[in-house]
Amino acid sequence: MCPIVMNEFLTLRRFEELKKELEELKTVKRLEVAESLRNSKELGDLSENSEYMEARDEQTRLEKRIMELEKKLKNATIIKEGGSNGVIGIGSAVEVSRDGKTTKFVIVGTDEARPEEGYISHQSPLGKELIGKKSGDIVKIKTPSGSAEYSILRAS
Repeated sequence: MCPIVMNEFLTLRRFEELKKELEELKTVKRLEVAESLRNSKELGDLSENSEYMEARDEQTRLEKRIMELEKKLKNATIIKEGGSNGVIGIGSAVEVSRDGKTTKFVIVGTDEARPEEGYISHQSPLGKELIGKKSGDIVKIKTPSGSAEYSILRAS
């Protein structure tokens, strides 16, 4: 059975950030961990050497993050910020009204979601409902306290 490969929706800015992080990990951080391993080996008996064990754990975390970033970048779909033809999609900036309060969101991939800053995932309950809609539409989502209704004021 083939593993399912999920697209990673990333803005170009986030794609470049992850590429830079990957390069840093593969060059600078790998050398630092290798040096730490060398130094800890010199301390003697490896079975009771906590510095060595910590360095090995750090190496494992580092290699795991490198593999994660490589997979994410390989499967990345670069999204263009701003919707097309007024229809909301990933990358769209959306202004909504709920109970008289206006809020602005940008719909992004899960890796970039920061709701407190106005970046919501396309997989969040609100993000899912907004996809495919346009200005003037109303969306309803279920919340822990019942349901919420949002009027779409603007989509770009």
